[in-house]
Amino acid sequence: MSAAPAPPVPLYGTRSLGELVPSLLSALGVAGFTNPLAIEPAARVCLVLVDGLGWELLQANPGSAPFLNSIAREPLTVGFPATTAASLSSLATGVPPGEHGLVGYTMALPGYDRAFNTLTWSLYGVGPRVELVEELVPESFQPLPTLAERAAGASMRIYHLGPAFHEWSGLTRAIGRGERFHAADSLEAVTEGALRLLNAPRTFVFGYHPRLDAAGHVHGVASQAWADELVAVDHAVRLLAEQLPKKTLLVVSGDHGMVDLRPEERLDLADHPDLAAGVRILGGEPRARYVGTVPGATGDVLTAWRSRLGHRMWVWTREEAIATGIFGPQVTDRARERMGDIVAAAYGRVGVVERKVDPAQARLNGHHGSLTPAELLVPLLVYGN
Repeated sequence: MSAAPAPPVPLYGTRSLGELVPSLLSALGVAGFTNPLAIEPAARVCLVLVDGLGWELLQANPGSAPFLNSIAREPLTVGFPATTAASLSSLATGVPPGEHGLVGYTMALPGYDRAFNTLTWSLYGVGPRVELVEELVPESFQPLPTLAERAAGASMRIYHLGPAFHEWSGLTRAIGRGERFHAADSLEAVTEGALRLLNAPRTFVFGYHPRLDAAGHVHGVASQAWADELVAVDHAVRLLAEQLPKKTLLVVSGDHGMVDLRPEERLDLADHPDLAAGVRILGGEPRARYVGTVPGATGDVLTAWRSRLGHRMWVWTREEAIATGIFGPQVTDRARERMGDIVAAAYGRVGVVERKVDPAQARLNGHHGSLTPAELLVPLLVYGN
């Protein structure tokens, strides 16, 4: 078996998603923020986050996204894991996952026999839906001040345009404090709302669009359905750019990329007793797994996972994973306890699924979460008038 490649470490502090909002606030002249991305000064900023828009995917589809490709600068990295909850939290707080503590789509928390779903703020998988906003109070689960709160203290309000059901969600309570939320359930609604809000001077508008990610998960990023959605995004962003008020900066980025996995590349734990032995709970997602083990079984599980998966995944103890720097230069005790006992991240075409826990996820074609360039790199697209 050949040795695993060295894991890429996200560019925390220099060119990661966490530097984007501080740079934009600095470009607006807001005191207390630095501009490591060297964004040019502006009177207004409109930031559009397209869920699932990876840099490699954008480059590979110039015909579907001519406008987006025409305004591309050097890409950014997201953090690890390359997933929405972790990336949006870094975007909102300006710090890596090891500090904000939202270290995955799902997490294996101490004291729970089912994983915690950060997007729904409830227990994950098959079984009764159990809301956790009272047990895991979002404002305490992620206690760091948000960039929007800091900006508000300097008399700059950030407006957030996104799906209506996000407004009072646990995740929004955890990372959206300080923002003014406006419901926008389509990309057209995001652009219309942005243009309305940008009529005011010295304004920061943030819009979120989830449908490209959804198309990739369901149909795969090689599908016509995904390409059609990218065409729609490109068209909407171009129209938005054409209607912006003067001295407005339009910035577009993503929260992760995506890769397709064939059915045989999705390894179901139920079909592999060697991988299932000693495993109490899985967190994360197929290409970025947190493995919680039964007491005393961590060594055996580590050996089994390395033996079966080591040619396609990095498999570390939790402390080994932290030492690589993939979670950032600092990892709090709060974040550490949410990672399980073993961390596994794919560098080959593989994912670990559990159809008994999440049958829908086991059937998905598109996946993300790991450290490959296809997942880790996101575009920095800038248009100024």
